[in-house]
Amino acid sequence: MKISELVDNFEIWTTNEEAEILKKLTRPVKLSTLSEHEQFKVEAMIRKSLVTKIGMENPTVVANEKIKT
Repeated sequence: MKISELVDNFEIWTTNEEAEILKKLTRPVKLSTLSEHEQFKVEAMIRKSLVTKIGMENPTVVANEKIKT
């Protein structure tokens, strides 16, 4: 039996708060413009591959294209 037969839909679990932040990140945003709490959440979302970070100094973040909310 294949895994694709067992799992019909694969999603990365997100909280309601993360979903709200993803709605804000439809276009690139400087990480420094977000509140400290949002920055903390975005860092966790980067590790979950929900958000893409662009650059090292004063990075820009944007929601990953594959994620649809």
